[in-house]
Amino acid sequence: MKPSIILYKKLPDDLRSRLDEHFTVTEINNLNAETVAQHAEAFQQAEGILGSGGKVDGEFLKKAPKLRVASSVSVGYDNFDVDALNQRGVVLMHTPTVLTDTVADTMMALVLTAARRVVEVAERVKAGEWQGSIGADWFGVDVHHKKLGILGMGRIGLALAQRAHLGFNMPILYNARKQHSEAETRFDAQYCDLDTLLKESDFLCISLPLTDETHHLIGEAQLAKMKSSAILINAGRGPVVDEQALIAALKNGTIHAAGLDVFEVEPLPVSSELLTLPNVVALPHIGSATHETRYGMARDAVDNLIAALSGNVEKNCVNPQVLK
Repeated sequence: MKPSIILYKKLPDDLRSRLDEHFTVTEINNLNAETVAQHAEAFQQAEGILGSGGKVDGEFLKKAPKLRVASSVSVGYDNFDVDALNQRGVVLMHTPTVLTDTVADTMMALVLTAARRVVEVAERVKAGEWQGSIGADWFGVDVHHKKLGILGMGRIGLALAQRAHLGFNMPILYNARKQHSEAETRFDAQYCDLDTLLKESDFLCISLPLTDETHHLIGEAQLAKMKSSAILINAGRGPVVDEQALIAALKNGTIHAAGLDVFEVEPLPVSSELLTLPNVVALPHIGSATHETRYGMARDAVDNLIAALSGNVEKNCVNPQVLK
């Protein structure tokens, strides 16, 4: 008999067919409490779940007593209570590699767009304001040869360093839990403490997961240490930055501008002051949002689930200790 799984994300037909070959699949729209209650019997039998979004914690696990594997179509896993999964011996799989270049592209796009005021001046053109030679009130700032500071030197940070250093001749500074020899060798990246990173970076690019340690890591005190000409880029997790402190810093000129793909609350409320500030580029969490990359993430999640439920995990496991 095929193992039973819950699919809570729409997949391309070929990937859905792969799941059907291996499993008995119950497809639902999400993991909210009402949906889980409606499909209580399926959750009672489920050995695997696959999707993105929704909270998977101890309360959820009580409703899925046979669950062995959770396969997330994402690199981040802050919506999973890893401790609760570990206690139950549930394997957590994710898709950390396929989106690296796409997210790094997005971060570099935010650097360029915020520096050159691309969104703002494009809207002024559409509004008919371009009536002659532009003046200084349309000007942006250079990107090339400026110092790029990277907070979090993982796969995405390394790919961003490659684009910035080799493409734009930008000196690279970085702060991470440990020194990264490849970044230092290939891109002459300079490891520094957080205070130095804040003080010296012309662009501060955040590529960190959300943990207890990183929540509001960048707040009022940290923003005050940055150059008034500096631009903050966040494509990691929204709550790494204290949004209210950021709004104040952007309004009072503590920093020059921000390019944001992630926010404390998503979707970003229409009432957010960030949407009223001309020196903010706000994107709808598009870091990995290309057709090719989203397909690759879904493909990896399917492969991960098949591997984990067959006992053949070789990569992409968040908590390998439960495999022992």
